[in-house]
Amino acid sequence: MPTMNLPLVADATCCARLVKEPLDAAAADDLAHTLKALADPVRLRLLSIVASAEGAEACVCDLLEPVGLSQPTVSHHLKVLTEAGFLTRTKRGTWAFYALVPGALEEVAQWLTAP
Repeated sequence: MPTMNLPLVADATCCARLVKEPLDAAAADDLAHTLKALADPVRLRLLSIVASAEGAEACVCDLLEPVGLSQPTVSHHLKVLTEAGFLTRTKRGTWAFYALVPGALEEVAQWLTAP
């Protein structure tokens, strides 16, 4: 799966990029992939938990209980969010830590938000 490679508009004060001009096929594919990654309640919760954690980083071991799912299932959801460009993953010993990619949520918001 591709990561989020959506171009940024220099002047975001004009209007939402989605309505400023028609999307080409590649941009539509990228945006759809990105939105699909967010279009799952578990992934939204995981993203929120990571983003609101101290230092905007969380160990996978701390994400299991809040969502009530098994480690393989949580890891799958985190992989989808990582591949979509929302999270980064670092390994420390046997545990994986996830952090929010700076600006990732704002980039999606710019596609959908009109001033």
